[in-house]
Amino acid sequence: MGHFAAKDLYRRLGGKIDGMGCRVPFNQAFHSILKALYTEAEADLVVRMPYGLSDLARLEEAVRLPRPRLEELLEGLAAKGLVLDLWAADRYCYAPSPFVIGIFEFTMMRTRGALDTRAWARLFRDYMDDGSFWAANFGRGEKVSILRAVPREEALPADGSLEVLDYERASSFISRATRCAVGICACRHEKLHLGAKICAAPLETCTAFGFAADYLIRHGLAREVDQSEMRELFAASRELGLVLCADNVQRGISYVCHCCKCCCSALEGINRHGYANAVVTSGFVARSAGGACAGCGLCAKLCPVNAVRLEDGRARVDAESCLGCGVCVLKCARRALRLERRARRVIPPETIFEKVILQSLEKGTLQNQLFDDPRRLTHAFLRGFVGGFLRLGPAQRALASDALRSVFLKTLRAAARARGMGEALDL
Repeated sequence: MGHFAAKDLYRRLGGKIDGMGCRVPFNQAFHSILKALYTEAEADLVVRMPYGLSDLARLEEAVRLPRPRLEELLEGLAAKGLVLDLWAADRYCYAPSPFVIGIFEFTMMRTRGALDTRAWARLFRDYMDDGSFWAANFGRGEKVSILRAVPREEALPADGSLEVLDYERASSFISRATRCAVGICACRHEKLHLGAKICAAPLETCTAFGFAADYLIRHGLAREVDQSEMRELFAASRELGLVLCADNVQRGISYVCHCCKCCCSALEGINRHGYANAVVTSGFVARSAGGACAGCGLCAKLCPVNAVRLEDGRARVDAESCLGCGVCVLKCARRALRLERRARRVIPPETIFEKVILQSLEKGTLQNQLFDDPRRLTHAFLRGFVGGFLRLGPAQRALASDALRSVFLKTLRAAARARGMGEALDL
C-alpha cells in the first residue's frame, strides 16, 4: 500500500508543477525525476502550498504544519532549488519552483550537498527526449516563451540609424543590476554528463541579476561577481559565438543564458523538435549587406537555428527563422550581413508578473495563479470554473489580443494589490 500511496503523492506533485506557467506532462520519466529530487515529506508540502508567493504566516495556515517543521522543509527545498524563497518588501516569500526556469536549471547548477549529477542528467534527458514537453508548451503556437533572444550590441549599426531600447541592450542589464552572479549552465552541464557537449564553451556561463542573483548566491547555485567581471563574461561569450537568451521581460530582467547550438535545450526545442516559438526573436533580423559575401559558409555554420544557408555562393537569411541574435553579423569578416529592425515590433511583457500571467493564460493555467490556495473550497470551485472558461479557445485569444491585453493586465495588477500580493508585482 505504501508504494501505491507514494506513487499517487508524486503524481499529485506532478499535477501541481504542471499547473504552473510551464506545462509538464506526467509520465514514468517525470515520476522518476520527482522521486529522485523530492522526499515524500517535501512532495507533500509542495502539493499543499499555494501556487503564488506566500509569506510564512500564509503558508502555515495553508499547509497546517508547525512553524519549526515548515521552516525546516522550506530550507531544504530552497537549498535544492525546488522552492523559491525571495525577499519581498520586508520578508521572505515562498513559491514552488516551476519545471523551467526552475527545477531543471537549479538541479543541474547545484554545488552543495549530496549530488548525483550524472544520474539527474540522464533522468532529464529521458524526459525531454520524446518531444511531449515541447508539444505541450509550444504546440499550439504559443507566443510568450520564458526566453527571448537579445542582439549583440556590437552587431547593431553604430551610426545611430536604429533606435535601440534598454531592454534590447545587454549592457543595460549589467549597469542597472543591484547584484550579479554567474553559475554553471544547466544545459551544458547536462550535455557534458551525457557525452554530448562538443563545444569549447565553459560551464560557468549562467548569469543572473537582482533578486535572482541573490537567490542563487544564497543557496550556492552561483557565485557573486561585480559588474566588471560580468562584462568580461559577456565579452568572452561573444568571442565564442554564443547566443544571448534573456528573461522575456522589459523591466527587472533576472537572467541571461549564453547558449550554444550543441547544448542549449531551448535551441534544441527549435532545431530538433521544430518549435520556433521556444525562443522569442529579438526586434531585429539579419539581412544581406550587399555584394561583399565570399561564400565561406561560416555564418551558416554558426547560426544557432540554421536560418542562414548558401545559395549560389552567397549567404541567404530566412527571416522567419532568424532569432536576430547578431552572431552571424559579428563573425563575418567582410561584414556581408547586418542587423535591421523587424517590420513588426517585438514587445516583451513589461514585468515578470505580466509574463507569468500571459504564459499561464496561453497554457490554460491562469486559474491557478488567480485562485492559488489548494486548501480552500471556494478557490477549488473558481479554479474549475475559470479553467473551463479558458478551455474555450476564443476566450483565451480575446484576453491575449492587442485590444484587451492591457486592460486585462491592469485589472489583474489591481486585484493582486487588493489581495495583499504587491510583492509579486515588484519582481
